[in-house]
Amino acid sequence: MPDYLTICEAAARAGGRELLEWLGRIHPREKAPKDLVTEADLASQRKIRDITLEAFPDHAFLGEEDDPQLLHHPSDAEYRWIVDPLDGTTNFVHQMPAFSVSVALEHKGEIIVGVIFDPIAEECFSATQHGGTHLNGRAIRASCCTSLREALVAASFSAGVDRESEEIKRFLEVLVECQALRRLGSAALNLAYLACGRLDGYWATSVKTWDVAAGILMAREAGALMTNLDGGPVDLASPRFIGAATAELHGELSSSLARGVSRQ
Repeated sequence: MPDYLTICEAAARAGGRELLEWLGRIHPREKAPKDLVTEADLASQRKIRDITLEAFPDHAFLGEEDDPQLLHHPSDAEYRWIVDPLDGTTNFVHQMPAFSVSVALEHKGEIIVGVIFDPIAEECFSATQHGGTHLNGRAIRASCCTSLREALVAASFSAGVDRESEEIKRFLEVLVECQALRRLGSAALNLAYLACGRLDGYWATSVKTWDVAAGILMAREAGALMTNLDGGPVDLASPRFIGAATAELHGELSSSLARGVSRQ
C-alpha cells in the first residue's frame, strides 16, 4: 500500500509553514483583511495540493478555497484529498495560537488517513483507519472521563449566532452542567484535543466537511464516541455531531444538549 500517511503529514506541515510566513502580516482592523486571509489560505492550499497530487496524480482534491458545490458531487476518482488549509481563521488574524491545517484522504466515501498540524506548537496529530491516533509519533487516547460535571467540553457554532437560537440554548445548558466550557475557534484542534485527552467532549453544529474530516477519524481512532446530534452516524457532507471520550459522557452530554433546546 502506498504510504499515504507520510505524504499527508508532509503536505500538512508544508501548509503550516506557509501560514507562518503570513502570520502577523494581516491586521484584524484593516480595510480588507479577508482578502489577505484568502491569500494565506490559497498559499497553504497550493503547497498541500502540489505535494499530494505530485505523489498521487490520479487522486481528486477538494480544498476549502475550491467551489463548495464540489463537496456534494461524487468524484470519479477512487481517492480524494479533503483539505482545510487554515482552520481557525479569526485566531490566525489576531495572532492567537489556535489555528491549524487539516488534511484528510477519502477512499470510496470513507476517511482513511487524517493529519492536523498546529504550526505554532509544532504538534502533528495523525490517524489511520484501524491504525490508531498519534501525536508527533506517540500513540494517544481519549480520556476516561464519564461525568459531564467533571468534563472539559468545547463547542463550535455560527459566528453570527442569534441570542435566541438553539445553538445558544445548547451552549448555556452545557455551560452550567460541565466542569468548564471552551470555544477555541478551530474545529480541527477541538477534535485533535478530544483525541489526546485535553478535551473530554465536543459538539459542533455549523462546521464544514474540510474542517472535521481528519479530526473525526482521529477522535474515533483514539477511542472517542462520535455521533450526529440524534445519535446516528456522522454525515460528513453536513456534519452536526457530538463527540465524547466515553459512552457514559456521550450520553450525559447528549441529554444536556437536548434539554437546552427544549427549554423555553
